[in-house]
Amino acid sequence: MANQLLTDRTALVTGASRGIGRAVAVALADAGAEVVVNYARSPEAAAEVVAAIEEGGGRAYALQADVSKEAEADGLIKAALERSGSLDVLVNNAGIIRDGLLMRMKTADWQAVMDLNLSGVFYCTRAAARPMLKQKRGRIVNITSVVGLMGNPGQANYAAAKAGVVGLTRTSAKELASRGITVNAVAPGFIATDMTKGLENDALLKAIPMGCLGQPEHVAGAVRFLTADPAAAYITGQVLQVDGGIY
Repeated sequence: MANQLLTDRTALVTGASRGIGRAVAVALADAGAEVVVNYARSPEAAAEVVAAIEEGGGRAYALQADVSKEAEADGLIKAALERSGSLDVLVNNAGIIRDGLLMRMKTADWQAVMDLNLSGVFYCTRAAARPMLKQKRGRIVNITSVVGLMGNPGQANYAAAKAGVVGLTRTSAKELASRGITVNAVAPGFIATDMTKGLENDALLKAIPMGCLGQPEHVAGAVRFLTADPAAAYITGQVLQVDGGIY
């Protein structure tokens, strides 16, 4: 365990049972935080993340909640506060894709992505801001995407939601800054996770100046900097791209 910058702090990561969320949870535990591993439907995977953190000398526990539902998001924040006593870091990572061309996209697929990828970020941020305002400190990081900045055919719903996260991030940052709370976003490019399986091809790799997909740990490193590093204390309302130069 190196650089224990989050000792005596609690960090909640939504959608932390796999992929980028898992890597972020491990990185924040490595920085000393007690990590709340949120999951929606995979208790076994969440338990494995908790076990991995504990094996590395860290502290973690899992909490189930579908943050696309307002009541469950509120309940998640409440449960974390009751168990840990404070909430110092929130990473809004949970997200899904329901790809399809605009003209063929089902309304249900549009709404499902908006509900989790955008509304879920709003619900959790609003709920977490209350205790952070009282303690006059907090760091919030929202995982957006370069797709929300540049668009991508077949992902109108995902791009719209992730663009919305950028606007929400910048507005939240302005509203909360005076109470010592920073709000930033990290915009991954194409990262090697379950979500991008099958996408890797010569055309995509040629579009990425660094010539390869990113790893979840690359995104986790950016989140760790924004949440755990004192050097990030004056950074708020920003979007940090971790994309190999694709945008």
